[in-house]
Amino acid sequence: MTQIKKIGLFTSGGDAPGMNAAIRAVVRTAKYYNIEVVGIRRGYEGMINGELFPMDGKSVANIIQRGGTILKTARSEQFKTAEGRRLAYDQLVKHGIQGLVAIGGDGTFTGARIFGSEYDMPIVGLPGTIDNDLYGTDFTIGYDTAINTVIDAVDKIRDTAESHDRLFIVEVMGRDSGLIALRTGIASGAEAIIIPETKRDINALMDRLENGRKDKSSKIVMVAEGEDPGGAFEIGRQVKEKFPNYDTRVSILGHIQRGGKPSCMDRVLASRVGVAAVEALRDGHRNEMIGIVHNEIAFTPFEHACKHHVEINANFLKIVEILSI
Repeated sequence: MTQIKKIGLFTSGGDAPGMNAAIRAVVRTAKYYNIEVVGIRRGYEGMINGELFPMDGKSVANIIQRGGTILKTARSEQFKTAEGRRLAYDQLVKHGIQGLVAIGGDGTFTGARIFGSEYDMPIVGLPGTIDNDLYGTDFTIGYDTAINTVIDAVDKIRDTAESHDRLFIVEVMGRDSGLIALRTGIASGAEAIIIPETKRDINALMDRLENGRKDKSSKIVMVAEGEDPGGAFEIGRQVKEKFPNYDTRVSILGHIQRGGKPSCMDRVLASRVGVAAVEALRDGHRNEMIGIVHNEIAFTPFEHACKHHVEINANFLKIVEILSI
């Protein structure tokens, strides 16, 4: 067991509902083990610029239900350079920090992996991203809230689609991952789902629309934002060209998916991995992401906990095809 007396805590990359619950869990667990916590504002950029401050139990009061992150977040070009990482390390040494807890996604852990290899600084990561695209955890912090936000929005869109006999192309977040589109497409009764992983030809969508039920008064097509150049607007244009009789509309949900109060599932997930993060540093873990696999705490090296490792469940795509009849 490592005698760590002071740790640094930061959030980085895109915000995700539940990050505040994770911050709260880390701070209160550290207090339980008599470990000081230094908050770092604005991620790696704030680390470089010395935006560090002490945190205690009062610092995290009444935040478990809040979306976003009280520590703020930012992307850092400086940290991608050796000089920038040196400045960050000097700040950590200056404040007596002996270990780090990083809450974020692929970019956050890539930076942590490089930083940890250059300096003798134990780092553990918590998976905070709405995309659920990290290997080593069944779910990431923010994913459950995001998909429920999408479902709520698409249910409202369906009301208008039904009233006007319209076809809606709905674009959700997922530049490199279609997991949001896939799960919400099934849950919202979408006629088709277009995601980066399948590289589905636009002709397959046209066939689905042409050969599907003609008596359905509304149709929903879910599209992950990174699927094609032009995204949902380009797909909508092609659909209008092919089926001028359809009243086709495009709706891009955008950043509402990243905000809002975290769901119960995200609060519990964040709390579990937040507690585990502090205990992991005490037990000598370093350069690992802490997730939950089969309802148990799991540790995954940063180099493995990255995008593109999560395979799409082919059965989900089959479900979409069956249930759209």
